[in-house]
Amino acid sequence: MLIEIPEVLNADEVNQVRTILADAAWADGRITAGSQSAQVKNNWQLPEQSEQSAAARAVLLAALNRNALFLSAALPKRIFPPLFNRYEGEHNTFGNHIDNAVRHCPVTGQRVRTDLSATIFLADPDSYDGGELVIEDTYGQHAVKLAAGDMVLYPGSSLHRVEPVTHGARVASFFWLESMVRETERRRLLFEMDMAVLQLRNTGGDSEPVVNLTGCYHNLLRMWAEV
Repeated sequence: MLIEIPEVLNADEVNQVRTILADAAWADGRITAGSQSAQVKNNWQLPEQSEQSAAARAVLLAALNRNALFLSAALPKRIFPPLFNRYEGEHNTFGNHIDNAVRHCPVTGQRVRTDLSATIFLADPDSYDGGELVIEDTYGQHAVKLAAGDMVLYPGSSLHRVEPVTHGARVASFFWLESMVRETERRRLLFEMDMAVLQLRNTGGDSEPVVNLTGCYHNLLRMWAEV
């Protein structure tokens, strides 16, 4: 399930994060790559424990925690603290790879199962050429290049890459999530049901069938969730 979530960061928050990152000291992106992905990773990344990372991360986490669409789609149990990368010049691409199944977070000391991967775009799409996030699944390839502040959420098991940036700079935040509902298809069913309930409530209010359907949603979540 690939979901685009618009305006996770509003314009003021995008500018706030950009200001934080403006004076950042970027490092080789391979600092968080596994042995296999390090062979195809060629970008810049902000060190996890830098002052700028902590400040920008706080803005993102606050925005995520108030975004209803994100919470419904991801059903997050743990969020790996957001990281930040930059593609430009000779450090401009990340070839095909699959993210590690489990990540250890040096900030929290926790291990996070990467059920979902996420990217929040921070640069305006017309400010750089290339840099599409290409995600492959059973339905083919999906090239994603979104407005600043928008997010794409997709299964962590997906083969994906970032196309070479041929002009300008692509700046983004990326991170992983462990969901309360591990199975992708169960998570998809819950999300679709939640969206249907929301639509029914908006058009017909809290009728008896809507209340019953809401109960079915929560009973399924109670059956499937790991907390």
